[in-house]
Amino acid sequence: MEKRAGNLHVENRIEELAAIETFLEELGDDWELNPSLVLSLNLVLEEAFTNIVNYGFDDSDIHIVEFGFSLDSGILAIEICDDGHEWDPTLKAAPDITLSAEERPIGGLGIFLIRKIMDTVEYKRFQNKNFLILTKKVEA
Repeated sequence: MEKRAGNLHVENRIEELAAIETFLEELGDDWELNPSLVLSLNLVLEEAFTNIVNYGFDDSDIHIVEFGFSLDSGILAIEICDDGHEWDPTLKAAPDITLSAEERPIGGLGIFLIRKIMDTVEYKRFQNKNFLILTKKVEA
């Protein structure tokens, strides 16, 4: 399987979710990814991007969120980079999903969902930027 790569840069506006979804669908077609995987990846990216937009910045300025995609030897990697607040989602404790919806604190399910769908979730901070690195083994 040959190595493949793709990039997408969007502004930190929730309206950009449509561009992310379109890019991911086209990438899925080009790379012949399973449509159910593409749906799952879209959910992952929606959760990650929404967190960046809603909680990453104190100002109302335009910031660029970068998505890097690669597929090599059956491993799909997605790197999300932003210049928002330092925040490591891998340190977030998993929510207690045994509690009822009324008893559960608000938030935290998006990160939980990302961890359940992806094989690995890593975070790095470098040169005042956040890097969320997600990987998933894909069937050839």
